[in-house]
Amino acid sequence: MPRAVTGHQFGPPETYKLEEFEPREPGPSEVRLAIKAIGISYVDVLTALGKYQVSPPLPFIPGSECAGIVEAVGDGVSHIAVGDRVMGSSFGGIFAEANTFRASSFSNVPKALTIEQAAVFPPSYMTGYHALVDRGRLRAGETLLVLGAAGATGVAAIQVGKHLGARVIASASSRQKRELALKAGADAAIDTRSPTWRDDLKAANGGKPIDVVFDPVGGDMTDPAFRSLGYDGRYLVVGFTGGISSLKTNLPLIKTASLIGVQLRVAMEQEPDKANTAKAAIGEMAANGELRPVIGKTYPLEDYVAAMNDAFEGKTAGRIVMLVG
Repeated sequence: MPRAVTGHQFGPPETYKLEEFEPREPGPSEVRLAIKAIGISYVDVLTALGKYQVSPPLPFIPGSECAGIVEAVGDGVSHIAVGDRVMGSSFGGIFAEANTFRASSFSNVPKALTIEQAAVFPPSYMTGYHALVDRGRLRAGETLLVLGAAGATGVAAIQVGKHLGARVIASASSRQKRELALKAGADAAIDTRSPTWRDDLKAANGGKPIDVVFDPVGGDMTDPAFRSLGYDGRYLVVGFTGGISSLKTNLPLIKTASLIGVQLRVAMEQEPDKANTAKAAIGEMAANGELRPVIGKTYPLEDYVAAMNDAFEGKTAGRIVMLVG
């Protein structure tokens, strides 16, 4: 019988157990997958802790992104078939050897991606595209600052930003992470922990202000990054791995800049047509070799505790992936 990492109460990874779990047969518009690779993010662990803004029902199987092989499809499913390599996302139910999901959330893996890369592709790159295109209005010739540049959405934002024709400056906290950001396509990389961070940023952009900030970090970085925006600057709030910041509300007025929230799940519900456009766009870019997730470390499913702790600590450059089987 397949197994799944299951929590009967919210808590740290150590409170979850790898238990036998038999997925149900797919109903209409559903698909059952043999899961082969699982992406782990900070938000996945935050949700498992019961500290995310949305609390799922218990018992809970964590995870939000994976890739695998289609085992069965329900009535009405025509875009994928049994035996296909697929990738996709779900709010929970992912840390398993097999499970049943909504078929519309999964699509075929582009041939250019490995199964590990496919496992961490859709949510991060959908977020990057939605943030920069739909919310940030990033244009060719503008400058994009990416905070947390070596993280899941950070690498995606770098690569989508370059596709859109922007100059991309990455900010990351270690030499290894800055090297990864440059390898991912950033034009310049600066040290998040530098005491002269704003001066470093200005120098990296030739003394000019920033047009768009992509921020999945929050915390102490929000204030100095927002102050670095120019006229009609757009500050994209994507996450808060560094804590929830307190931004003075006079700053958007003084800077004539905008503070913009980015939440992919809500956007997909409210604007499904835009979500489909984004999915098609990132799929095409991946097939063309423009988008490439960077894998930092892999673990077997049995080492889920270590993998979750690694993802939550955020010290590894690149994505954390669990392999099944």
